[in-house]
Amino acid sequence: MERKNKNISGQSTLTEKSESSSEFQMTPELMMDLARKAAELLVERMEGLPEQDAWEGEFKEELNDRLMEDPPEDGRPAMEVLEQTAQDVLPIAMRLDHPRCFAFIPTSPTWPGIVAEFMAAGYNINLATWLTSSGASQLELVVIEWFRNWLGYPQGAGGLLTSGGSAASVNALVAAREAAGHPERATVYMSDQSHSAHIRAARIIGIRPEGIRMIPCDSRFRLDMQALARTVQEDREQGLNPIAVCANAGASSTGAIDPLSDMAAYCEAEGIWLHVDAAYGGFAIVTEEGRELLHGIERADSVGLDAHKWFFQPYEAGSLMVKDLRTLEHAFAVHHDVLQDTIWGANHPNFSDRGLQLSRSFRALKIWMSVQTFGMSAFRRAVQKGMDLARQAGEYIQDSTALELLNPVSLGVVCFRVNPANTPLDEAVLERINQSVTARIFWDNRAFMSSTSLGKTFSLRLCILNHQTTWEDIHETLQAIIQFGNEALAEVEAGE
Repeated sequence: MERKNKNISGQSTLTEKSESSSEFQMTPELMMDLARKAAELLVERMEGLPEQDAWEGEFKEELNDRLMEDPPEDGRPAMEVLEQTAQDVLPIAMRLDHPRCFAFIPTSPTWPGIVAEFMAAGYNINLATWLTSSGASQLELVVIEWFRNWLGYPQGAGGLLTSGGSAASVNALVAAREAAGHPERATVYMSDQSHSAHIRAARIIGIRPEGIRMIPCDSRFRLDMQALARTVQEDREQGLNPIAVCANAGASSTGAIDPLSDMAAYCEAEGIWLHVDAAYGGFAIVTEEGRELLHGIERADSVGLDAHKWFFQPYEAGSLMVKDLRTLEHAFAVHHDVLQDTIWGANHPNFSDRGLQLSRSFRALKIWMSVQTFGMSAFRRAVQKGMDLARQAGEYIQDSTALELLNPVSLGVVCFRVNPANTPLDEAVLERINQSVTARIFWDNRAFMSSTSLGKTFSLRLCILNHQTTWEDIHETLQAIIQFGNEALAEVEAGE
């Protein structure tokens, strides 16, 4: 196809740029000043992050007083707006990229990934169809092919990038429902450790509440295969139609990995779609240890992966991979008259035919630029570092007379509690002590940590994924936990 000769700015060299009459026009000098100032603020923030707290929040009343106002009729200097944003809005948040942020599932994006987000927004690409975004579509195919190879999926597998694991789960269950023939009285199965996204996804695709089956786990919080098989058999005897089983490849609470190979064999034999939630844990597969831990994932019908978690990208960078790409296209491809000009043929895919979004941002660029800049060896080392540090934390806890490891360390997650040796305490007292420790870390320490519930046991939880986290960060946090635990114990004993 013949193309106009264009320079790097994208402006045709054949004609002079006409003067803009836009209400939103800025001079190139002001645009550069704003971009330069924004970059300076971001770099300063990242450089100073270790010396700040991992969390800063504010009460709604205070933020209302500061920010709740009518939109201005007339504008004000853009630099002033930028500086207010950097002072009054952006810092009031959890700093998920802080080396001592161990709460929930933290993330620490690379600088090339951040720059890629800026570039993608500036080019204003809508990655809906090949017609609207040929280059960007091809780059998403490249990244999806990387994911396919890492998972060990066969030729004919594929997928798309999504906003995150929630969208991936919806897409996966829609595909599962359609592959099953959209039966009435459908049922979906997941462990009692599954992410809430799967429950929402099941509701969205029309599964009745009684059709969402929560399967109990074993002592290590992995789905119980015997309980799954028994529940499916009972449901079929009652005239219900199982359409999907959701497995964990890194449960959010514990990092636990369900028996993927056994689940794959069972679902293949029973004709049930197997979806694996590998939103954070799946990128362990780029390491040798991770490939062994996640063996069997390549047999799943679909897998969700979030590059904005353990692949060090800015939000949003989720994805859904399917073993047979036709299952997605069968579920989502819809003819639309106004889009009829976008049909280029089978070799030019439209990503809008693979999922719930039509308008889509260019998510692949940040992943591609980061990998191109640092190389896969750096990513392998960074992912492995998280697992190594988590294992070291687990060993420290096991050797401690003040702490108790509650579950084997898995995929960067460490579950434990304060439980001093030779000081017998009942469960209610232990829970109060550990709740107090959580609050003290929350308010009085530079680190940030979240808790979870393991059955009926209140658990402290460290999720160690940040590529900048050091053993010193973890060690000092554990020492603070011991100190706060001793102080809470003293208060309990004084109260008795």
